[in-house]
Amino acid sequence: MSAAGRLFCFGYGASAEALAGRMRPLGWKIAGTSRDGRDIDGKETIRFDGAVPMEKAHEHLAEASHLLVSIPPDGEGDVVLRRHGDDIAACAENLEWIGYLSTTGVYGDHDGAWVDETTPCTPISERGRRRCRAEEGWRRLGEKHSIATHVFRLAGIYGPGRNPFARIREGRARRISKPGQLFSRIHTADIAAVLEASIRRPRAGAVYNVCDDEPAPPGDVLAFAAGLLGMEAPPEVPLEEANLSEMGKSFYAENKRVCNRLLREELKVSLAYPTYREGLRACLASGI
Repeated sequence: MSAAGRLFCFGYGASAEALAGRMRPLGWKIAGTSRDGRDIDGKETIRFDGAVPMEKAHEHLAEASHLLVSIPPDGEGDVVLRRHGDDIAACAENLEWIGYLSTTGVYGDHDGAWVDETTPCTPISERGRRRCRAEEGWRRLGEKHSIATHVFRLAGIYGPGRNPFARIREGRARRISKPGQLFSRIHTADIAAVLEASIRRPRAGAVYNVCDDEPAPPGDVLAFAAGLLGMEAPPEVPLEEANLSEMGKSFYAENKRVCNRLLREELKVSLAYPTYREGLRACLASGI
């Protein structure tokens, strides 16, 4: 791996920003896209909304040694591969690493049982099926052009600015009750740690579950967050009475425990926030 590389991020969101925060102090150059080209983290991003190719694509990609992709696929497939797959292939000689951010939703429902990276993908939502197809597209591109390509299946993301404290303070939070329901989570800082570890020890074709150590009922997480605020736990609402959107219902249709053993044993990552308790305490202490 180059001592200080150049990272290009298709989708400069919370995960990319957290990774950039780790890499910039080490001398890395970071560039990325947003839908409107707005300034993020004090840096101007490149406009790319998927509808049309981004301008000067080859120029941007030719400078990159590492590529992070976090833009979700749409109904027609992966928007980055569709618009810029050929551009990426043309720059293959310069690319040492590609990371594609997927979701644990590709596993579908396992009735609360454990899943790991060897578990077959059996998505039950259209969102999960799209992700499976996108993962395969990135794997094919990596194999065809000899680029070390990696898939990171992220659990529910939280962190600064992405946590329940504001909803609880404003009285908008609800503890939706579905007995036995479990979700896995991951703090943005730990996502960045995993990505950096993979950059430092790439393994072509690798797939990693990126989650913390403790799958937990969503109501427990909200109750703990409320307790940190010194407030009563939000009201409990049975799932059948929650009037969730179709997307919200699809999340509750999937129930599984996600195993993170591979990232610990292979990438040697020690999570800063091994459970939601440490992560939420840190979010509250930071004030965001």
